[in-house]
Amino acid sequence: MNLKHLRYFWAVARFGGVARAAEKLALSPQTLSGQIAELQSGMGVELFRQVGRRLELTDAGRIAYSYADEIFGLVDELGTQIRAMPSGRSRLFRVGMTDAIPRSLAYRLLVPLVEDKSIRLTASHERLDVLLAELALHRLDLVIADRPLSAGSAVKAFNHVLGDTAMALFAEPTLAKHLRVNFPASLDGAPLVVPGRDSVVYEALRDWLERHRISVRIVGEFDDGSLMKAFGASGIGAFPAPLTLRDEIHRLYGVEMVGTMDGVTERYYAISTERRATDPQVVKLLGLADRLLSEPSRPANPEGIIAKPKRSRHPTRKGAARSGNS
Repeated sequence: MNLKHLRYFWAVARFGGVARAAEKLALSPQTLSGQIAELQSGMGVELFRQVGRRLELTDAGRIAYSYADEIFGLVDELGTQIRAMPSGRSRLFRVGMTDAIPRSLAYRLLVPLVEDKSIRLTASHERLDVLLAELALHRLDLVIADRPLSAGSAVKAFNHVLGDTAMALFAEPTLAKHLRVNFPASLDGAPLVVPGRDSVVYEALRDWLERHRISVRIVGEFDDGSLMKAFGASGIGAFPAPLTLRDEIHRLYGVEMVGTMDGVTERYYAISTERRATDPQVVKLLGLADRLLSEPSRPANPEGIIAKPKRSRHPTRKGAARSGNS
């Protein structure tokens, strides 16, 4: 396929007609029409249809335009990146994360990237569907999520497994001491604060409770993991969190581990477009992830805005009312 011809087709589709595209490209309309005719002949399909005095894209034309738009968007971005290199400016690396990704884990994954002085990192949190749309438009270089890109997704991207971590329950020390006795049966009737219902951990926790025939009292659901931990640390309920972050959670929130939940794990994914699968920063992150998820948490305070809460003096009574949520 002649990319020059494809560029001419893309310009006609984008600017709404041969005359305007010819003006933008400094070509005669006759030359431009001839080049597009060659492209259509080579592809064996009609890309435009004449509707009155206007040109409209055919079904094949719409598909071709979507690919061409992506191709030339990448070409323009490549030029921008290459031109930035001689000037000494940092290269922008844009990462989006779902709210389910713990801030401590995100910090541990991303901090090695900014040690490279040639990289300027930007990070944002959003819903997965929003992040994938940004990835498809090349406004993000990488998405970190607690679930993979689905097989039927219209976004052309690749899932890279970062690793797994076991999940544990944590609570304010007095409540944790109370719940550790005969765990997990001690959770029956106990208060819990949990991730939002869109979280993979929410479903896994429900399954685990049902498997053990335990009915708990859910007193709060939080999409923001830091807020969930802060509420849990105040003593109103136990909360789930990655076992690999146990030391950091204890240090930052003053809580203790109640126990681990057998069979409940959280898996993290890096999602990238095909062209980013070999990006040096993505390769570095993938190489670090498995080790970081398997080793003890390091001294760090990426969630430093959270002050250690005041500890409750009284454990929750065993006979607390049950809501039936599990």
